[in-house]
Amino acid sequence: MMRNLIPRIAAVNDLSGFGRCSLAVVMPVLSAMGMQVCPIPTAVLSTHTGGFEGYTFVDLTHTMADYFGHWHSLGLGFDCMFSGFLGAKAQIDIILRFIDEFGMDERLVVVDPVFADNGRLYPTFAPEFVAHMRRLVGRAHIITPNITEAAFLLDRNCPGVLSGDEAKQWLLALAQLGPRTVVVTSTPLRDAKSCVVAYSRDDGRFWKVSCDYIPTEYPGTGDIFTSVMTGAILEGDSLPVAVNRAVNFVSLAIRTTFGYNSAPREGVLFEKVLHTLTVPSGDIRYELL
Repeated sequence: MMRNLIPRIAAVNDLSGFGRCSLAVVMPVLSAMGMQVCPIPTAVLSTHTGGFEGYTFVDLTHTMADYFGHWHSLGLGFDCMFSGFLGAKAQIDIILRFIDEFGMDERLVVVDPVFADNGRLYPTFAPEFVAHMRRLVGRAHIITPNITEAAFLLDRNCPGVLSGDEAKQWLLALAQLGPRTVVVTSTPLRDAKSCVVAYSRDDGRFWKVSCDYIPTEYPGTGDIFTSVMTGAILEGDSLPVAVNRAVNFVSLAIRTTFGYNSAPREGVLFEKVLHTLTVPSGDIRYELL
């Protein structure tokens, strides 16, 4: 495979026409960071599923194998595969074949296991989906579940609050599923309302980055977080710096949006702060966990 002129990312995710999430945020964020994003739509929705009624949902499972096959016939190579929302459990087998056929085990596989939040599964998922997601998580180099998804992956109750030592045990348990690096968002630590915690098996270190607390929630912030973190790692940043950059950008987007009092279901106004991704961040505040 010839070396790509700029990092090339296969982004496996849904396309929601309205609501600022999934491919609608993954592509502009990573493009702004100088990455080539090649989308693989898993489903097409008129809106995302949080806060909207009557949305349309078209499952694209039947297109994905041929889609990948065409890429393979062209001899395309990728520096990273980044998966998010999957429209059906059958798509996991297709993605696992993609990892094998494109040699992604030797590159970078990032899995954001998008299927739950706030203590419950999203409405498009049945409980048996979790076992299938564990198979994909087992092939990832990096996973970025939120705390609810982490609880489902580990078959545990969603915690109300965690001590630092308890958070470490959760990270270690998730790493035992297969990934080298585990990053858990929305982690409720005793000394902070919300933190991102991370662990790397490569050096055995644990990290945390505290998040600004704002009393609202927006869809798509997890997609944005994992996009910025992935782009930063491909740029050569260390794990804690990459997580820090992602937290800073998401926090800035949330603060900017909250000031306008826009409808939360429309997502964050990330377009207003997209330019900051090209500016070196001076706010480095990660800590050892």
